[in-house]
Amino acid sequence: MSGFPQHPNYLGLNRPLGEEYDLRDLPVEGALPAEVEGTFFRAVPDPAFPPFLEDAGAVLSGDGMISAIRFGGGRASVHMRYVNTARHLAEVKAGQTLFGKYRNPFTDRPEVECLDRTVANTTPVWHAGRLLMTKEDGRPYRVHPATLETLGSYDFGGALKSETMTAHVRIDPETGELFFFGYEASGLASRTIAYGIVDKQGKLVREQWFDAPYCAMMHDFTITQNYALFPIYPTTCDLERLKDGGEHWIHHQDLDSWLGVMPRYGEVSELRWFRGPKGVSCYHMMNAFEDEQGLIHFDQCLSDSNAFPFIREASGIPLQQWELNGRLARWTVDPKAEGDTITEAVIGPPGDFPVIPAARQGRRYDHGWMLTMNPERRGPPVSGGPVGAMFDMLMRLDMRGGPPQALVLPMGSCFNEPVHVPARDPAHEGWLLAVVSTQAGPDSFSHECWVIDAGNVAAGAVAKVAIPRNLRPQVHGWWVSAEQLAHVAE
Repeated sequence: MSGFPQHPNYLGLNRPLGEEYDLRDLPVEGALPAEVEGTFFRAVPDPAFPPFLEDAGAVLSGDGMISAIRFGGGRASVHMRYVNTARHLAEVKAGQTLFGKYRNPFTDRPEVECLDRTVANTTPVWHAGRLLMTKEDGRPYRVHPATLETLGSYDFGGALKSETMTAHVRIDPETGELFFFGYEASGLASRTIAYGIVDKQGKLVREQWFDAPYCAMMHDFTITQNYALFPIYPTTCDLERLKDGGEHWIHHQDLDSWLGVMPRYGEVSELRWFRGPKGVSCYHMMNAFEDEQGLIHFDQCLSDSNAFPFIREASGIPLQQWELNGRLARWTVDPKAEGDTITEAVIGPPGDFPVIPAARQGRRYDHGWMLTMNPERRGPPVSGGPVGAMFDMLMRLDMRGGPPQALVLPMGSCFNEPVHVPARDPAHEGWLLAVVSTQAGPDSFSHECWVIDAGNVAAGAVAKVAIPRNLRPQVHGWWVSAEQLAHVAE
């Protein structure tokens, strides 16, 4: 892979690779737990061609790759394939990049006008026997879980009307329903949000639309047993700015944030907006739940400005990454009271990529996991990923007030987002799987998939699977058990 700019988005761990491969019988150190039987699917952006415009948001624009790390019978393998989106296929045919700035179609080459721009590079989603590769700027692409063959753009059999679908769906552990939203649902820079419910058989049974206070980046959302929660942070889009060749996103420090709350089976006319602090931003939520008094608690990885440096730069915000005042914050609202008040409490450290057991989705939960930075590190973190810095500490947080646990990596090593594998024994917290990368040179890294006891993260990995090829940082992942993989939908 040559011709890429000498820019952090293409150097070190972010170096484009463009490799599709199948590697079987990977070396395993330690013993893989019997419960780790299935596939760890990972979304890995990897640009196939150098950009033709000045770099902006390049990590987020990388062509979608799906990585499958498969476990079975004490063995492991890894497989990597491009997602053959309309965009990727057009560029492969042309032998060059045809799409311009991140999420700005007015900067594309004329021959791809009106072509689907999504790269489907953010989250692999498993539901009702289907594997979908998602990115919030378009509809998902369906991928065969065994062959990793791209089966095409997916719209739930023609039922989906929204032009977009979030990469962060929520699945209710009791009903098996999938809840999702899409912002800019009616077109570029629109305020329209679509809210949808998919039944456990995979049928889209409801889609409602409403308007947000302004067109905002909405990367994630949450549900409780009775409500759907839609957070709005002041990173905004403007159509005229896009037509002038500008950036899709500009962050506003003086603009209010909002939390929309509606009954999850209700009508959008029942939606209420609660006013949050000005200028804040969040990409990922840990969970939300209702307490005995009917209050809603909404737990999120919050910071005082947008976490992406390229967005802050375009917005003229001179904050550095360590100045963002990150925290795991709990917003509490009373859905039955008058007014629009949000109360905030800090319940955890700065960090991101929060994980909970799937069985606690939308319910009160005792513990969760997240990635953060070692506060005692003596030197810079590993450079990579969309924010330019990788996490080097995994934490288990006790939501009942007990002490946290931490697994700290040595200098030069970093975590990708973990996924959770449940245990059969309800007294055991299950396992965490995470790819760990260790730098050996400027553009040279070794990679392992670690299996960690989720209830004893400080003890380190119980097994490590070596992956003898370079890997780019993943965005998000999804665990699919062998039992689930035995029931692939037509």
